[in-house]
Amino acid sequence: MLLATLGGFIVIVWFYLTAKEKGESPIQWVIIGVIGYWLTWWLIKLTLVNAVAGLFAKSFAGAFLIRQVPALCAITAAYLIRKKLLADLAKKSQ
Repeated sequence: MLLATLGGFIVIVWFYLTAKEKGESPIQWVIIGVIGYWLTWWLIKLTLVNAVAGLFAKSFAGAFLIRQVPALCAITAAYLIRKKLLADLAKKSQ
């Protein structure tokens, strides 16, 4: 859960700074980024991790690693959301 929390904080700062740099509404970008991040995190945790967690129950390292997968997927989703927001912004400014 530490990686997930740290990732959520990083997404907030990352989206805020990007929006401010581009002259957009930082609060709107932060809300979009955080919703995308946590929605992805919860979906992966409730589907994938819960389904395969039992396979790694006896291995501490395996259980630890499988529990980090939602955070990594959520960070990837945040990256793609930010990329889409920047593309829309570039399209709007043309």
